[in-house]
Amino acid sequence: MTPSHEDCRRILDDLVAPVRDAGRLIMEIHARGVASRDKPDGSPVTEADEAAEKVLLVALADVAPGIDVISEENAESHGIAPPDCFFLVDPIDGTKEFLRPDGNGAFTVNIGLVIKGAPVMGIVFAPALDRLFCGLVGDGATEASGGATRDIAIRTIPKGGALAVASRSHRDRETNDWLARNGITRTTATGSSVKFCLVAAGEADVYPRFGPTMEWDTAAGDAVLRAAGGAVITLDGAPYPYGKPEYRNLPFIACGGFTPAGIDPRRITRGR
Repeated sequence: MTPSHEDCRRILDDLVAPVRDAGRLIMEIHARGVASRDKPDGSPVTEADEAAEKVLLVALADVAPGIDVISEENAESHGIAPPDCFFLVDPIDGTKEFLRPDGNGAFTVNIGLVIKGAPVMGIVFAPALDRLFCGLVGDGATEASGGATRDIAIRTIPKGGALAVASRSHRDRETNDWLARNGITRTTATGSSVKFCLVAAGEADVYPRFGPTMEWDTAAGDAVLRAAGGAVITLDGAPYPYGKPEYRNLPFIACGGFTPAGIDPRRITRGR
């Protein structure tokens, strides 16, 4: 099943409530204390990841029963050959941030819809920050916070220079080298798919990522950024694809109004 644009709009609207429900459940578990265990790949998982995923999978089965779901905590789904249309679900992106004692709050609930290799719809909810980002390519992107909803869009590069957002837990030498080559001296650090959303909301200009990620980590935030007028590209400037082997990501650059050095800006197809 490949949904029409109108179907995608309906699906997006219908998923907002269960995503918020998953966020509330995560915060309830967080409040009473949470322990983690390691999965076979060494990454942490908690009771909150598994409880939130159940909420999201039930909602997806109700809202869009004909679309396959690839979800981080459902290992069996990782063996599905990528279809033309599928959901990518990460019930808590930024589990390490979730487990930090400092209350940073940079962890998110994520649902992204991929059609023909490109994310077209995404929901990212940071429950500890009360920031809910939604995007549908062709319709634009929004942020809901504090009971109000506003349209969001990428910004032009400020006079003081581009601001890059980088991983809080996974900052590496390749990222530092890339920032230096691109003349970027202003950075901010945070976790999870919030980084895509800061670029989408015009609070930062670019997010380079060289460390390992999976497609369920990025699809929802990628869709929000594309819907806000941004782009996610490979290191040579090509559109960033989904449905890769094992749903494993390659390095990418998430761009607002920033064009990386050595890339012809005409190669970058920005959304909206």
